[in-house]
Amino acid sequence: MPTIGPMLAAPATLGITYADRLLAGVTQRNYARLPRPGGVTVQTNHAAFVLGHLALYPPRVLTSLALPAGTTAAPPEYDALFKAGADCRDDAEGTLYPPFEELKARFFDGYRAAAQGVANAADELLSRPNPSEGRSRELFPTIGAMLAFYLVGHVQNHLGQLSAWRRAMGLPPA
Repeated sequence: MPTIGPMLAAPATLGITYADRLLAGVTQRNYARLPRPGGVTVQTNHAAFVLGHLALYPPRVLTSLALPAGTTAAPPEYDALFKAGADCRDDAEGTLYPPFEELKARFFDGYRAAAQGVANAADELLSRPNPSEGRSRELFPTIGAMLAFYLVGHVQNHLGQLSAWRRAMGLPPA
């Protein structure tokens, strides 16, 4: 019976629950807008960008577990829009980013599949060396360490951005 995977899946599932709370009150109309408190645009990551960026990672998790990415695989255009370093742009017309419902489905379906996959992963697999090269391997020497970051640290970092964006948009705390 695996022991490491369930330890990674539990906080990953908590992140999914937190994301659901953070998206309360977010709509197709405001999900891709930069906040303008007092008329000053705040350059931050909005809900569209956070969800789209995070949606790039569940397929990586599943592939690392030797599982098929299946429906978690993002469309090719997601990489240019949401990769690390991509600009988060104000989308007043709703034409730059995929629809809000699509981004939510990709995030939630992807992370639920990734959390389930890691929960069932053998300890031996999660203890293997990280196959990535360079900085990733330095920071996360095992597959389990890398997946802990992908499923927990990385997600919570961006959910913190979403929390701050909510407040700047005038939405209540989640």
